[in-house]
Amino acid sequence: MSQPGAPVNPTAVAAVSLQQLVSDINAAVTGVLQKDVTTYTGYNQRQVQAMAQQTLWITTASASGQLTPELRDFFLKQLEDSALVFAKTLAGLAMITIEKVWNAVVGVIWNTVNTAIASVLPTPQFPANPGV
Repeated sequence: MSQPGAPVNPTAVAAVSLQQLVSDINAAVTGVLQKDVTTYTGYNQRQVQAMAQQTLWITTASASGQLTPELRDFFLKQLEDSALVFAKTLAGLAMITIEKVWNAVVGVIWNTVNTAIASVLPTPQFPANPGV
């Protein structure tokens, strides 16, 4: 491996193809997104189904007089809390996906650079506060 500041082999650098690098980065991002979207879809379907069922139960029970206004409000508050937890969970999953995408992109880029310059540069770490 070369030392920092050592001459770089121009042949190795020239072997880096812009088209291939773009393709590799896209493949890395697509792989992460496809896997995570599958996870989101399953979670989303289960949670939406449960909230929809609870909503219909509340409306049916309220309309038929089976729920007092106090009980209706209690169950609506539970439904509101469920919706908030659902949204916060999706936001958390999205942040995890952002970090996975970042790691995938940085991994491809740093691997390309390291291969081209025959060195091992330290891989950057995902920022603690990415500002997203």
